[in-house]
Amino acid sequence: MRKIVAIVGDSNIEKGGAKYNFAFAVGKALVDNGYRLQSGGLGGVMEAAFAGARSSEKYQDGDTIAIIPSFDRTMHNEYADIVISTGIDMLRNAIVANADAVIAIGGGAGTLSEIAFAWAMMRLVLACEDVDGWSSKVANTKMDHRVRYDDIPEDMVYGVSNADEVIEILNKYIDKYTKYHKAIVMGV
Repeated sequence: MRKIVAIVGDSNIEKGGAKYNFAFAVGKALVDNGYRLQSGGLGGVMEAAFAGARSSEKYQDGDTIAIIPSFDRTMHNEYADIVISTGIDMLRNAIVANADAVIAIGGGAGTLSEIAFAWAMMRLVLACEDVDGWSSKVANTKMDHRVRYDDIPEDMVYGVSNADEVIEILNKYIDKYTKYHKAIVMGV
């Protein structure tokens, strides 16, 4: 089964800007390397990543999954293949973050919530360190004090600056990040 990687970040970016170009390159590289993409399905980083995915010669229908905030099934970017209309607004961020890995590109408070959900749900988290927003602030850090994986002592939000680094880290770690959040436990 092909792994699903969530792309999270700013919903409003300049086409051709650093965030757009990074998201596009990562989206293409993911599909080139056999991954599928998931996002909130709206504009900005989400749209750029899906457009990049569609530009891959290995792209196939179903490679882009949009988990949208409304019940309106038409509220998604033009590159979304599968549309899941949640009707739960920003609370859908937890669903977006529950992919095999999450890559943050810039972002504000909504992106920060997705990064935090991914961390708490034991997911592999990568963050673009070369753009403004939350991704650069959390890149190469731990989100809290907990030891999530005893067998991955370097566990952190892995900072990345290009699509090749993204693929290198995904290929190295994605099969090691296999735990799933089961429940909140006191004292942990």
